[in-house]
Amino acid sequence: MKLKQVLFAAFATVVLGFNANAQSTAKDLFNSDKQVTYFGIDFTQFRLIGDEAANQDDIVDKQLPAINDLVVNEPKKFKLAEAFKKSRIDTDLEESHAKNRKINADKIKSSKSADFHRLKPEDVAAVVKGYNFGDYKGLGILFVCEAFSKTEKSASYYVTIVDLASKKVLFTERLTGEVGRFGGFGFRNYWAGPVKEIIEDIDKKQYKTWRAKYSGE
Repeated sequence: MKLKQVLFAAFATVVLGFNANAQSTAKDLFNSDKQVTYFGIDFTQFRLIGDEAANQDDIVDKQLPAINDLVVNEPKKFKLAEAFKKSRIDTDLEESHAKNRKINADKIKSSKSADFHRLKPEDVAAVVKGYNFGDYKGLGILFVCEAFSKTEKSASYYVTIVDLASKKVLFTERLTGEVGRFGGFGFRNYWAGPVKEIIEDIDKKQYKTWRAKYSGE
C-alpha cells in the first residue's frame, strides 16, 4: 500500500473514531434519530413540605419507588415518548431506584416554604455526576425532584437532558405540576399527578419552547 493510502486510511480511522465518541449537544434532543433513554425520577434531593403526619419511612421504602415505576408501567397515562416527539424512548430505572434507596428518611420532611425552590442547576449537575449510565449511548432524560408541597398542592421537578458519554447536563428546566391529575387514592396517586401534568406540559408547550431555545429552530 502506498504511503498516501496508508495516511488516508489512518486519517479516516481517527475521524470515524472521533465521530463515534463525539459528545451530544442539546440540539440532538430534537433529532428524531438520536438514541434517548429515560432513567426515571431522582428523589435524593427531594423535600416533603407541610405534611408532618406523613410516614417518612413508608414514603422512602414504598411510595417513591412506586411513583418512579408509574411512568414506565403506565405509558398510556404518562406519554413520555409522545411528549419528546420520539417513536420510542428506552427506559432503565435501575440506577435511580438504587440512588433513591439510600435516602435518609429522617431528612425528607420540611416546614420551610422556601424548600420548594431550594435547588439550582448546579445541584442537578451534581446529582447527574453521581450516576452510572453504563454503556448507554446518546441522550438521557432524568427527572430530578425538588419538592412536594402539600400547602401549595404542587410538586417541582428539574427535567434534565444529559449527554451520556460525558455525563454533562445539556440543559435542565424547572417545571411544576399540580396534584390530582392522576386519580385514585393514596400518597402514590396523589403525588403522581404532578408528574403526569409535567409530561403533558412538555408535549403541549415546553418541547416547542426548548427546540426554539436550544436548537434555534
